[in-house]
Amino acid sequence: MDKYTRHKKVWHILYALIHRPFACLLNMSWEVCRVEGPCIVIPNHVTAIDPLMVAMSFPDRPLYFVASEHLFRKGLISAALNWLVEPIPRKKASSGVDTVMAVLRHLRSGRSVCLFAEGEASWNGRSGEIFPATGKMVRRSGATLITYRLEGAYLTDPRWSRFLHRGRIYGHAVGVYPPEQLKAMSGEEIDRLINGDIREDAWQRQETEHRHFKNRRRAENLETALFMCPQCGRIGSLRSRGCRLECSCGLDLEYTEEGGFEPPRPFENIALWDDWQHEKLKTGDYPHEGELLFSDGDMSLVEIEEGHRQRQLGRGELRQYPRYLSCAGYDFPLDSISDMAMVQTGVLLFSREGKYYEIRTDKARCLRKYLAVWKNSRQGR
Repeated sequence: MDKYTRHKKVWHILYALIHRPFACLLNMSWEVCRVEGPCIVIPNHVTAIDPLMVAMSFPDRPLYFVASEHLFRKGLISAALNWLVEPIPRKKASSGVDTVMAVLRHLRSGRSVCLFAEGEASWNGRSGEIFPATGKMVRRSGATLITYRLEGAYLTDPRWSRFLHRGRIYGHAVGVYPPEQLKAMSGEEIDRLINGDIREDAWQRQETEHRHFKNRRRAENLETALFMCPQCGRIGSLRSRGCRLECSCGLDLEYTEEGGFEPPRPFENIALWDDWQHEKLKTGDYPHEGELLFSDGDMSLVEIEEGHRQRQLGRGELRQYPRYLSCAGYDFPLDSISDMAMVQTGVLLFSREGKYYEIRTDKARCLRKYLAVWKNSRQGR
């Protein structure tokens, strides 16, 4: 039996075993999607379990998912995943040329691929823009394009939370576009098509649906997404507990079952707060000590070598300055960092001068602010 026949058999068995318990656990429903020939599925990206949620709509075929490289560094777990479903590795914070070629090889050999083209799961409940070259790759592939949207997933399983907030999730294909139609379009037109189809705004949906997402610890870990207090402007002073988010300056808010804040001032939801804090970070209008913008302790710095090998470089404080990042005694000028991204809540990845690094923490720290400062520095060049 070749490995692709094995993958089909494994998926049919897994689907039969898990689809009902999975639907019950998440209170999820989905539309089954059936098309002829290889397809490339592009969904919105919301949670760490998006691949399973999307796969529920495709009971007749295994999807080969593009997955972050860090999943290939987990020993026996990685070996088992590779044997069962053989995900396509993607080094975040790198050019991704090898990944594109692997995707095209799969599609041209008749297999179907799922790609989360936004690059990372949403932090604030709104969809991001896909990578600009996605449409060009889709057009080259000669495969059918399926755009797919998950609704209700952000408030059920927020990226920043350690717990499920039980509500309702619905998954469905938005559009099915045959290769003949795609050939008549430019890459930019396909990009716009995908962005429009998969765009999801949890707060806009809540304005009409008003669904409740229940958990007694629903605010915990929210400080990994929200890094700046709107009352005192300090970075790193927010703390979550149960259903509340607090700051030592006296700020005390409830994170409600509908995903808003009570009282709803100064912000009604996470997305509005997130817009504000990123603008403040860009202008530098917040309290900080001299050149040091902010810092976090107890970080681990690792270099990722060929073959997914890891080399520990040190452990210590992570510090952000206007022109460089410092961690465990190593300094990284921002203009020398070619790319940067995040995995889950506690892993920051970046590429510099042909090398690939990872900064990680097991504690409730917000690493998003470091990524935001690097992105701001890129815009200023």
